Amino acid sequence: MTKIEFFFNVPDKLAKVADLCSRAVVKGRKLTVFTPDEAISMRIQEMLWQHSPTSFLPSACPKAPDENDAPILLDKDGEHLLQDDILINLKVGHPPFFSRFKYLVELVGADEEDKASARARYKFYRDRGYQIKSTDESAT
Repeated sequence: MTKIEFFFNVPDKLAKVADLCSRAVVKGRKLTVFTPDEAISMRIQEMLWQHSPTSFLPSACPKAPDENDAPILLDKDGEHLLQDDILINLKVGHPPFFSRFKYLVELVGADEEDKASARARYKFYRDRGYQIKSTDESAT
């Protein structure tokens, strides 16, 4: 069953994505970041390529020539899933394919609109029997 973790009160979701990707790639994990649109995918890709002054985090978008080699896939549609390890959801709704992944990460900002949609996703997962871990980023 998919393990789900919500990170609440995240001040900068894209920076948190880069941090999570960095930690996962070092451990040999593969990630799919489910983005709301192409512009966000490109912003994340720039952040990943510049994440550290001494290294970069290779990423690709679906159907790119290097998609099979990149440990991080930035996907706005979810129609070309290449792995089933870690999924980071940046969309307002739950990903319809989340249950194929071993681990799902939900990032929630501090604004009320984001929190409201996160509550709906949390309830959706909980009502289906998924155990959910919650981490408050304002406490770190």
